[in-house]
Amino acid sequence: MTTASSVSRGRSGWGSTAVAVLLVAVMLFPVYWMLNVSLQPGGGGAVASPWLPLHPDVSGYAKALRDQGPHLLTSLVVSLGSVVVSLVLATPAAYALAQFRLRFTDAFLLGILVSQMVPGIVVANALYGVYSDLGLLNSLPGLVLADSSTGIPFAVLVLRAFMATVPGEVVEAARVDGAGELRTFWSVVVPMSRNALVTAGLFTFLFTWSDFLFALTLTTTDDVRPVTLGLYQYIGSYVQDWSAVMATAVLASLPAVVLLLVAQKYVAAGATAGALK
Repeated sequence: MTTASSVSRGRSGWGSTAVAVLLVAVMLFPVYWMLNVSLQPGGGGAVASPWLPLHPDVSGYAKALRDQGPHLLTSLVVSLGSVVVSLVLATPAAYALAQFRLRFTDAFLLGILVSQMVPGIVVANALYGVYSDLGLLNSLPGLVLADSSTGIPFAVLVLRAFMATVPGEVVEAARVDGAGELRTFWSVVVPMSRNALVTAGLFTFLFTWSDFLFALTLTTTDDVRPVTLGLYQYIGSYVQDWSAVMATAVLASLPAVVLLLVAQKYVAAGATAGALK
């Protein structure tokens, strides 16, 4: 009986593993095909490419860097700027909502959640009119502020959930030692919130890096153009040369992949910390 049960569990485990591997393979196949096509000689189509890059050719990457390098740099500057602005504004706001007994805390949090339900095109159209009057169209600060409007609410929610779990005894001990609210916030709460800060910053970076709507609405020239919009226009110009297009897509994916690998443990801790109290 025991042996039969063990064999049955073993078969079930192998079956689950096989299904999981198959699902992962299906989900990762587009990534593999993107990498495969990017290593094919230029001038070929994506459908006609062989299954394996038997003769790798990096000319597509050279062309992508030459044509899309400035757009990649623009996306990097805008993304990092949005992270800084979002964390600088969201961190003290989250601390106030978590540690102070404010009368309208629940209403404020509800307002943040409701703001996330507003369609992005509505925000983009409203910003276009304001930016046109202020002269912020086709500018790096304009894109940073626009993308921060997405990052700040998310960062507030993540940081507030973590800071609410900071033991009150720790905060009180700092106050007893003579630390004011600002010193307590900066020297005690912020270092303890490292995982949540990394999580909020990482997702803000990813939101900004993948933004297309604000880039399309708030830029009308080639002077300031993120890589998402550059890749969109690149497809129309080089639809017969998918090697360069896919090379651009690979290069645009690298920052997100590297950040996720580097910050994986911090993200896992920061995402779950708010649920443990």
